[in-house]
Amino acid sequence: MNDAWSIENMAGKSVDVYQPLVAPRLGILFLHPYGLETLVDRPEFTKPLEQRNLACVCPHAQRSWWTERICAEFDERMSPEQFLLEHIVPFFRARFRIEPPRIGLLGISMGGQGALRLAFRHPKLFPVAAGIASAFDFHELYGQGTALDDMFDSKEHARQATALLQIDPTQYPPHLYFCIDPDDAAWFRGNDRLHEKLAALGVAHTTDLSTRAGGHSWQYFNHMAEPALRFLHDALQQESRRLL
Repeated sequence: MNDAWSIENMAGKSVDVYQPLVAPRLGILFLHPYGLETLVDRPEFTKPLEQRNLACVCPHAQRSWWTERICAEFDERMSPEQFLLEHIVPFFRARFRIEPPRIGLLGISMGGQGALRLAFRHPKLFPVAAGIASAFDFHELYGQGTALDDMFDSKEHARQATALLQIDPTQYPPHLYFCIDPDDAAWFRGNDRLHEKLAALGVAHTTDLSTRAGGHSWQYFNHMAEPALRFLHDALQQESRRLL
């Protein structure tokens, strides 16, 4: 593991933590994809974190889809969202003296939808969020033997929990970024649909729905690391200045 990364234990769960050399003022909460990979040993992400002096915390939540629903694979009593709010956010405060709204959300695939979904549900806590190749239409996997089958009673029930249906047009995060490779056939339409809905509601957001760099793969994820983290850093800086 890179010397700047360490493994912590919170509420019995493993958490990967990136500690910058200089005390950071801003932090990134990273939500991992379905493959459970975090940003450890990924220089395409670590280098921008280092350059922008961003702390980063990567909790492990199994294949839970980062919802407020109980997922037995993750925990029998605590939901992933509860874990993030009750354990990870306080950890940022205790370790780095960073607290909302100076914590930006970033996720890939399963974690990408989780990042934007969490921001839509808690826009005051998380005004800044970014998703890379986000799997917004996860309800399409219902009935295929994943944890979603136990988390929800039906495909429609799962659809009601997706990020697109968490948007409150009267209160929403002011800084949103999401990108996806046009060749990512499984998840492109959900990203395009979110773009259409936000545009119709007049919600400001930044997208890249045209860059091709390997489809739904780490080749693409790594390619989009720099623009995603640049967006997060600049938006967090803007939020910080607004609070002064």
